[in-house]
Amino acid sequence: MRIVRIVALGLGLALGAAAAPAMAHGPAEMGDDGLHKTDWIHSDTFKDLREDLAAANAEGKRFAIIVEQRGCVYCNKMHRDVFPEESVHSYIHDHFYFIQLNMFGDVEVTDFDGEVLSEKAAARKWGLLFTPTIMYFPEQVPEGQSAAQAAVSIVPGAFGKYTTRHMMEWVVQHGYEGDEPFQKYHARRLKEEGVN
Repeated sequence: MRIVRIVALGLGLALGAAAAPAMAHGPAEMGDDGLHKTDWIHSDTFKDLREDLAAANAEGKRFAIIVEQRGCVYCNKMHRDVFPEESVHSYIHDHFYFIQLNMFGDVEVTDFDGEVLSEKAAARKWGLLFTPTIMYFPEQVPEGQSAAQAAVSIVPGAFGKYTTRHMMEWVVQHGYEGDEPFQKYHARRLKEEGVN
């Protein structure tokens, strides 16, 4: 299985930022922990990734983790300009089950391989360096794999609405199992949508 890792450093927002997006919802509220709180993040889980994956499968959705940190300007940009955009917001609601982790948090997380560790220790274990980072997972994770090993795509940094939605589509359609890499899928979808 191929894993797509997009290195962004937050520079991908230029695409799709020129046109004013049709916002379905206002920006996310800020929680006491300094992280954005949305209606699509499942905040009531025990952060046991095996249980969260099972819950996503029970709802017929794909499981994803968004890792953020207090004061992250790129997280703020995504929650202000990308996630509220109608096509992105509705796609998340229809197809994904997200949980949120704090890159420097102390809440216990149980990785797919059974290891129990803090959010910050999990972020280190998985090699995460940027926020936001979105990790997308298959419907089934092989025994003994960590989240980083199991992910079908790990997207560090901020991107525009088209890149974000197209990545979600590619994951839902199992593009990572096919012959069309994400970059070619994205270029084709931009052309189909008439985006220059």
